[in-house]
Amino acid sequence: MSRRFGPGMLVAAGFIGPGTVTACTLAGANYGFALIWALVFATVATIILQEMAARLGLASGHGLAASMIAPENGPMVKWTIMALGISAIGVGNSAYEAGNLAGGALGVEAIIGTAAITHGHIVVVLSVIAAGFLLFGHYRHIEKLLIGLVLIMSLAFVGSLLITRPDLSAWVAGLVPRLPDQSLLTAMALIGTTIVPYNLFLHAATVRDKWEPHSDTSIWHARTDTVVSIGLGGLVSILILSTAGASLFGTGIEVGSAADMADAIEPAYGPAAKYLVGLGLFAAGLSSAITAPLATAYALSEFGGFPRNGRVFRAITLTVLIIGALAALLHVRPVSLILFAQVANGLILPILAVFLLIAMNRRDLLGNHVNSSLANLLGGLVVLITLGLGLRLILRALNVWV
Repeated sequence: MSRRFGPGMLVAAGFIGPGTVTACTLAGANYGFALIWALVFATVATIILQEMAARLGLASGHGLAASMIAPENGPMVKWTIMALGISAIGVGNSAYEAGNLAGGALGVEAIIGTAAITHGHIVVVLSVIAAGFLLFGHYRHIEKLLIGLVLIMSLAFVGSLLITRPDLSAWVAGLVPRLPDQSLLTAMALIGTTIVPYNLFLHAATVRDKWEPHSDTSIWHARTDTVVSIGLGGLVSILILSTAGASLFGTGIEVGSAADMADAIEPAYGPAAKYLVGLGLFAAGLSSAITAPLATAYALSEFGGFPRNGRVFRAITLTVLIIGALAALLHVRPVSLILFAQVANGLILPILAVFLLIAMNRRDLLGNHVNSSLANLLGGLVVLITLGLGLRLILRALNVWV
């Protein structure tokens, strides 16, 4: 398991954070199983892009950032990409880190209650755990932890779904694309929380920590890891939506997060359901609290030409973690930073997809590992989708399309 899997699990841990858990919970509570198809599409699209990122890292020996700021692209492109990358990834992940830690804390509270320990104390404990792995743990330690957390999420939400017993025929009907009234933004949110820009940088970098570059065997391992791990991550998201759909849809109970769902389903399904949802939310929060600083450090270090796992790398991870912890402890919602990050993400996501597609057709860079015609077709479709998602993120952040 440890030899053949790892970087893909980091990517899965990166996109199954409290934000994704909340989006899936609200989708299920408000629309039942009708939007399962959106998560299936998002999972497939993510596999397509992440497989390219992993292949780029192993076949070229370089990460995505290095390919984007290569001299042949010109100084204007280089500095524009660097500005967008720092804005979307550095500033954005610092703002979102507060939600990761707060979400993990809510999961713990759902399990043990609020009388035993305060929310702030839980945030501090989670921050210390994350800091310990980021500053002192080797890649293999972080990999094992995140694999474990993804498996915990999987088992927790499988258990919660079995307890709530969904209607199988209605669930299967949700695989057919359709949009109930006022569900368009929710469907886009499900797709947007799965296709995450910083995961492309994370994947292209971590495959080189896991396997030997320029090896056909390594690329085969990476492709298998990508399909299985991200497929499992997508399944977790589907399980969350299905649990909310089976337990809350049509009941009139209003929820704003998975923590609310944990409390809401306890009377009908018993304490086991509450504990399972809480455990899944805790695992999602802690895993994202580690992957967000890690991905930020990989991307910004590569943009700046700093060595991986050096002092600057670790300083970046610690900075993102500290900013998130302080915001969570002070109950600060960095709205302006989040809005700024949404705009930057909206710009950089389709740009990243285009640059990735261009790089994957460079035979001088990848040799025989360039994209096939089918891969280019699928990649082109994903680029169009990410372009639409990017436009939606920008317009929503600017209150043009709420």
